Amino acid sequence: MIEGFTPLASLAGGALIGFAASLLLLGDGKVAGISGIVGGLLSPQRGDVAWRALFLLGVASGGIAVRLLAPGALAVEVAQPLWLYVLAGLLVGYGTRLGYGCTSGHGVCGVSRLSKRSLVATASFMTAGFVTVYVVRHVLGVAP
Repeated sequence: MIEGFTPLASLAGGALIGFAASLLLLGDGKVAGISGIVGGLLSPQRGDVAWRALFLLGVASGGIAVRLLAPGALAVEVAQPLWLYVLAGLLVGYGTRLGYGCTSGHGVCGVSRLSKRSLVATASFMTAGFVTVYVVRHVLGVAP
Protein backbone atom coordinates (compact mmCIF):
# COMPACT_ATOMS: atom_id res chain seq x y z
CA MET A 1 0.00 0.00 0.00
CA ILE A 2 1.23 3.47 -0.85
CA GLU A 3 1.81 5.62 2.24
CA GLY A 4 -0.71 8.46 2.47
CA PHE A 5 -2.91 6.96 -0.26
CA THR A 6 -6.47 7.99 0.59
CA PRO A 7 -8.60 7.72 -2.57
CA LEU A 8 -12.01 7.94 -0.88
CA ALA A 9 -11.13 10.93 1.27
CA SER A 10 -9.50 12.60 -1.74
CA LEU A 11 -12.54 11.94 -3.90
CA ALA A 12 -14.87 13.30 -1.24
CA GLY A 13 -12.71 16.41 -0.77
CA GLY A 14 -12.51 17.02 -4.50
CA ALA A 15 -16.27 16.62 -4.86
CA LEU A 16 -16.86 19.13 -2.05
CA ILE A 17 -14.47 21.63 -3.63
CA GLY A 18 -16.17 21.21 -7.00
CA PHE A 19 -19.61 21.55 -5.45
CA ALA A 20 -18.64 24.72 -3.55
CA ALA A 21 -17.01 26.24 -6.65
CA SER A 22 -20.11 25.41 -8.69
CA LEU A 23 -22.40 26.97 -6.10
CA LEU A 24 -20.39 30.18 -6.11
CA LEU A 25 -20.31 30.33 -9.91
CA LEU A 26 -23.96 29.42 -10.45
CA GLY A 27 -25.29 31.36 -7.48
CA ASP A 28 -23.30 34.58 -7.83
CA GLY A 29 -21.31 34.33 -11.07
CA LYS A 30 -17.99 34.42 -9.20
CA VAL A 31 -14.98 32.15 -9.74
CA ALA A 32 -13.60 30.44 -6.63
CA GLY A 33 -9.93 31.19 -7.29
CA ILE A 34 -8.22 31.92 -3.99
CA SER A 35 -5.61 34.33 -5.39
CA GLY A 36 -8.33 36.41 -7.05
CA ILE A 37 -10.45 36.41 -3.91
CA VAL A 38 -7.53 37.47 -1.71
CA GLY A 39 -6.31 39.95 -4.33
CA GLY A 40 -9.75 41.58 -4.30
CA LEU A 41 -9.42 42.10 -0.56
CA LEU A 42 -5.99 43.68 -0.95
CA SER A 43 -7.36 46.21 -3.44
CA PRO A 44 -10.99 46.43 -2.33
CA GLN A 45 -13.82 47.84 -4.41
CA ARG A 46 -17.04 49.09 -2.92
CA GLY A 47 -19.63 46.33 -2.49
CA ASP A 48 -17.13 43.57 -3.29
CA VAL A 49 -15.52 42.90 0.08
CA ALA A 50 -18.16 41.01 2.10
CA TRP A 51 -18.44 37.91 -0.08
CA ARG A 52 -14.65 37.64 -0.33
CA ALA A 53 -14.18 37.93 3.43
CA LEU A 54 -16.98 35.42 4.09
CA PHE A 55 -15.50 32.97 1.57
CA LEU A 56 -12.09 33.12 3.26
CA LEU A 57 -13.72 32.86 6.68
CA GLY A 58 -15.46 29.70 5.47
CA VAL A 59 -12.18 28.23 4.23
CA ALA A 60 -10.48 29.00 7.55
CA SER A 61 -13.47 27.68 9.52
CA GLY A 62 -13.27 24.38 7.70
CA GLY A 63 -9.61 24.01 8.65
CA ILE A 64 -10.32 24.96 12.26
CA ALA A 65 -13.19 22.46 12.43
CA VAL A 66 -10.98 19.65 11.13
CA ARG A 67 -8.26 20.62 13.61
CA LEU A 68 -10.74 20.45 16.50
CA LEU A 69 -12.52 17.25 15.39
CA ALA A 70 -9.52 15.29 14.11
CA PRO A 71 -6.29 16.90 15.36
CA GLY A 72 -4.02 14.31 13.74
CA ALA A 73 -5.49 14.90 10.28
CA LEU A 74 -3.54 18.14 9.84
CA ALA A 75 -0.30 17.04 11.44
CA VAL A 76 2.57 18.49 9.41
CA GLU A 77 6.27 17.90 9.80
CA VAL A 78 8.32 20.85 8.56
CA ALA A 79 11.31 19.31 6.83
CA GLN A 80 12.90 22.37 5.23
CA PRO A 81 14.14 25.69 6.64
CA LEU A 82 11.57 28.45 7.06
CA TRP A 83 13.25 30.74 4.50
CA LEU A 84 12.64 28.11 1.81
CA TYR A 85 8.90 28.08 2.53
CA VAL A 86 8.82 31.89 2.47
CA LEU A 87 10.66 31.92 -0.87
CA ALA A 88 8.29 29.27 -2.24
CA GLY A 89 5.28 31.31 -1.12
CA LEU A 90 6.61 34.44 -2.79
CA LEU A 91 7.28 32.53 -6.01
CA VAL A 92 3.77 31.07 -5.94
CA GLY A 93 2.34 34.55 -5.43
CA TYR A 94 4.40 35.87 -8.34
CA GLY A 95 3.28 32.94 -10.48
CA THR A 96 -0.38 33.56 -9.77
CA ARG A 97 0.00 37.18 -10.89
CA LEU A 98 1.95 36.12 -13.96
CA GLY A 99 -0.60 33.43 -14.88
CA TYR A 100 -3.68 35.53 -14.06
CA GLY A 101 -4.85 33.06 -11.44
CA CYS A 102 -3.96 30.19 -9.20
CA THR A 103 -4.36 26.44 -9.25
CA SER A 104 -7.84 26.60 -7.75
CA GLY A 105 -9.01 29.25 -10.20
CA HIS A 106 -7.54 27.66 -13.31
CA GLY A 107 -7.45 23.99 -12.33
CA VAL A 108 -10.88 23.67 -10.75
CA CYS A 109 -12.96 26.51 -12.12
CA GLY A 110 -11.32 27.30 -15.47
CA VAL A 111 -10.85 23.73 -16.68
CA SER A 112 -14.44 22.86 -15.77
CA ARG A 113 -15.58 25.79 -17.95
CA LEU A 114 -13.22 24.64 -20.75
CA SER A 115 -11.37 27.96 -20.66
CA LYS A 116 -8.47 27.76 -23.13
CA ARG A 117 -6.33 29.99 -20.92
CA SER A 118 -7.02 27.75 -17.92
CA LEU A 119 -6.31 24.56 -19.84
CA VAL A 120 -2.92 25.95 -20.91
CA ALA A 121 -2.20 27.32 -17.42
CA THR A 122 -3.10 24.03 -15.73
CA ALA A 123 -0.97 22.00 -18.14
CA SER A 124 1.89 24.46 -17.58
CA PHE A 125 1.85 24.45 -13.79
CA MET A 126 1.38 20.69 -13.59
CA THR A 127 4.35 20.17 -15.93
CA ALA A 128 6.44 22.69 -13.98
CA GLY A 129 5.53 20.88 -10.74
CA PHE A 130 6.47 17.47 -12.12
CA VAL A 131 9.81 18.78 -13.42
CA THR A 132 10.55 20.62 -10.16
CA VAL A 133 9.90 17.55 -8.01
CA TYR A 134 12.04 15.41 -10.29
CA VAL A 135 14.94 17.88 -10.23
CA VAL A 136 14.76 18.49 -6.48
CA ARG A 137 14.48 14.82 -5.52
CA HIS A 138 16.49 13.04 -8.19
CA VAL A 139 19.01 15.57 -9.48
CA LEU A 140 19.67 17.61 -6.32
CA GLY A 141 18.97 14.69 -3.97
CA VAL A 142 16.79 16.64 -1.52
CA ALA A 143 14.52 14.23 0.38
CA PRO A 144 10.91 15.25 1.08
